[in-house]
Amino acid sequence: MDDDRRYIENDFLSYLDAKNKPSIAFYLFSNCTNAGTFCTFSTMSATSSPAWKRLLAGRLPELGHRNWIGVVDAAYPLQTSAGIETIVTGTSHLVVLKEVLGALQRSFHVRPQVLLDAELKYLSETHAPGVSVLRARLAKLLAGQSTDTLPHEEIIAKLDTVGRRFHIVLFKTTLLLPYTSVFLELDCGYWSSVAERKLRNSLPRK
Repeated sequence: MDDDRRYIENDFLSYLDAKNKPSIAFYLFSNCTNAGTFCTFSTMSATSSPAWKRLLAGRLPELGHRNWIGVVDAAYPLQTSAGIETIVTGTSHLVVLKEVLGALQRSFHVRPQVLLDAELKYLSETHAPGVSVLRARLAKLLAGQSTDTLPHEEIIAKLDTVGRRFHIVLFKTTLLLPYTSVFLELDCGYWSSVAERKLRNSLPRK
């Protein structure tokens, strides 16, 4: 890609990520992690230090297999399952996703299974200008990752169910394109699915 086109794509995605971002107040919400406890609330400026990075660094060592991390677009709903924590980053979608993937790569104890909205593949420039560029950038970032798709409503329902028993951290970005969220189901980083199947098959039958 030549420099002019790269500049245009970066500039357009920045526009899609936020309009008037420096003047917007962003809020950080943490859903209740246990039934009966109150929800926490704090504020941060879009130009302040990246509190979401500190939260990522703090949460990741606590997370393990069956936990989830999501990097979600600006209109993703605030879900109410007790285990779902939503963090508003005030930051570009691709920047947050790159940071999350890098942290997972460095973590060693967990590895992600990527889940995308099935609708993303079928979005057109007519109704979602900029989506072609975004799809290409996502494909580049997710290259080499184990990836699957599900319809958006099924993913929301899945997280609702999982969030009743396990912790889920959603990093909400400023991206203004639908069906662009990236969900990362965590698995054990030092134990493969093949090894797990062999172990299960070797256990005595009741």
